[in-house]
Amino acid sequence: METTEYTPAQASAVANLSLPAVHKLIERRLIRPRRHRAGGSIQRMLSREQVLYLRLEAEGVRLLPILTRRAIAKKIVSSPDIDFLSLTEGSALILEVKPVRQELDKDLKRLDRAENMVVSDPEIMRGTPVYRGTRIPVGLIADMLTQGTTPEEILEGYPALDREKVELAPLYVQAFPRRGRPAIRPWAKRKPILTTRHNRALEG
Repeated sequence: METTEYTPAQASAVANLSLPAVHKLIERRLIRPRRHRAGGSIQRMLSREQVLYLRLEAEGVRLLPILTRRAIAKKIVSSPDIDFLSLTEGSALILEVKPVRQELDKDLKRLDRAENMVVSDPEIMRGTPVYRGTRIPVGLIADMLTQGTTPEEILEGYPALDREKVELAPLYVQAFPRRGRPAIRPWAKRKPILTTRHNRALEG
């Protein structure tokens, strides 16, 4: 059975932690990702259990002493199906793991759907990630949402998409940042154009 692993960027997107915070936890050895060589670079890969610990950090574990956090991280990694952890000898302080794991699993499924809805092909817009079967850049939709455009407005202009694909755009952009020089985004600083209106202008 193949074990799924996640990059720090992917972990950041589903753990509700910033990417610098994820790297800081790695540097402090609270989690120890596997090192994977890809070409001339080394990529750090995190297990599902390590991502779960990151989610617990975001949920408040970061407020505990560092030694306690290390013990929690070690227990989570060694006992993947653990439902709760007692933080004291008695039952006064209990860390509920199960509900956090359940929410994380939902977000990991969303991450999988986000990855599968996008394709990057050198023959299509020079490799810009676009929605599968279209030439619509996923980064364009994420930018529009950031600028305050509602999903309804986006769907009106891009009927080839559906609401889930629109809502998953920011998750994809955060989890799968493009490497190298920043991509040229000709749509930035431009107002959204309805595709139907644009097509009518071309036909006229």
